Amino acid sequence: MGIRIFFFLLGFGLTVIGCTYIITYLNLCTLGYSLKDYLQFIFSRVECLSAIVGFSIMTISIYKKGRSKRHGLYL
Repeated sequence: MGIRIFFFLLGFGLTVIGCTYIITYLNLCTLGYSLKDYLQFIFSRVECLSAIVGFSIMTISIYKKGRSKRHGLYL
């Protein structure tokens, strides 16, 4: 249970960091970059890709089945 919470919080942190950079880089659109140029720039930056990695880690930690116990709650 504790390891799942750790991975969820790790994924949440990576998602927040990545989305913050994606929103910050929206200022490039005001400088005359097109949407295509903006998306190419976003997908080429490692810190922006951390949003996708973090979301994937969160999804896996939520939907992965826990250990099978014969008694008690299945958390």
